[in-house]
Amino acid sequence: MDDYRIDCLQYANWSEKIFREMRTGGLDAVHVTIAYHETFRETVLNIEQWNRWFEQFPDLVFQGFTGADVRLARETGRTAIFFGFQNPSPIEDDIGLVQILHQLGARFMQLTYNNQSLLATGCYEDYDAGLTRMGREVVTEMNRVGMVVDMSHSGEKSTLDAIEHSSRPIAITHANPHSWHAALRNKSETVMRALGETNGMLGFSIYPHHLKDGPDCTLDSFCHMIADAADVMGVDHIGIGTDLCQDQPDSIVEWMRVGRWTKGIDYGEGSASNAGFPPMPSWYAGNVDFVNITKGLRGIGMSEEDTNKIMGGNWLRFYDDNFGPAS
Repeated sequence: MDDYRIDCLQYANWSEKIFREMRTGGLDAVHVTIAYHETFRETVLNIEQWNRWFEQFPDLVFQGFTGADVRLARETGRTAIFFGFQNPSPIEDDIGLVQILHQLGARFMQLTYNNQSLLATGCYEDYDAGLTRMGREVVTEMNRVGMVVDMSHSGEKSTLDAIEHSSRPIAITHANPHSWHAALRNKSETVMRALGETNGMLGFSIYPHHLKDGPDCTLDSFCHMIADAADVMGVDHIGIGTDLCQDQPDSIVEWMRVGRWTKGIDYGEGSASNAGFPPMPSWYAGNVDFVNITKGLRGIGMSEEDTNKIMGGNWLRFYDDNFGPAS
C-alpha cells in the first residue's frame, strides 16, 4: 500500500505558514473544520475565505471532493483540503441544506458538539436520548448524498444509534479509547467494536485533553494505544485525526465550547485555571511532525503495510467509498 498521509481533523489558524508546513510534513489531505456553531450563511462566508486561500496558494492547497483528489494532491505536490462541520448548525432546521452543503464541498458533519442538538445528544449531557426523529432523517439524507456522519463529540447511545441507523459507515474523526484515557470525549470499547464491525473509521487525536498524561504523553504510549485499538477494531478501521489547533489564540477555545448557547464559560475538560489551549506533546508541534507518528508505529514493531494503512491508506479507501452519492 502506498504511504499516503491524511490527517482527518484540524482546526488551525490557517495561513501560508501552515500550508507550507503541510507540504513539509508531506500531508496529502487534511479534513478541516469550517464550522463550530455557525449558521448556514456564516458557513458560506467561511467557504468564501477558503476560496480566497485556494486562489492565493494554488501551489500548496486545493479543495478536495473525492478520494481521487488525494491522489491528485500526491501527484502534484499539494495538499487536498476537505471541509467538515463539528456541529449540525450549518443545516439549521432544514434537511434540504444537507445536499446544498455537500455540493459546496462538505464531506463530514458531526451530529453534535458536546451538547444536545436537534439531531442527537452530545457527550457532556447527563442523559443521552439517542438519535432524534430529525436525526434519523438527516442521517438518511447524509447517506444519500455522500456526507459522512461524524460522532466525535457525541454520547454513547447516540453514537451506537447512528452506527445502527446509518446505511453507510460512519466516522469518529478525532477521539481515543476511553480505557486509555477517561476523557468524556473518548470512546468505549463497545463503540469501537461496533465501528469496526460496520467498516467505520476512528481517527486518533493528539489534542492533549484526549491523551493519557496530557502534554506529557509519550510517542511510545500513543503508538501502543493505536496498536491496542487495532486489536479491538481491526487495523483497517483506524487512522489519524490530530485535532490540531495550531496558532489559535486562547479566545478561540471560548467560541469552540460556548458558541452562543450560554452566557457563562464552559471549561470542558480543562479548568478555570487552564481554560486555554494546552501545550502539545513535544513530539507533535504541528504538521511537520506528522512523520513522527510513522516512526513511532514502526518503532513499536508495526509492519510497514499496517503503518501505511493507519497514516492515510485507510482514510483514502474510506473517502473513495463514502464521498459520493449512494449507489
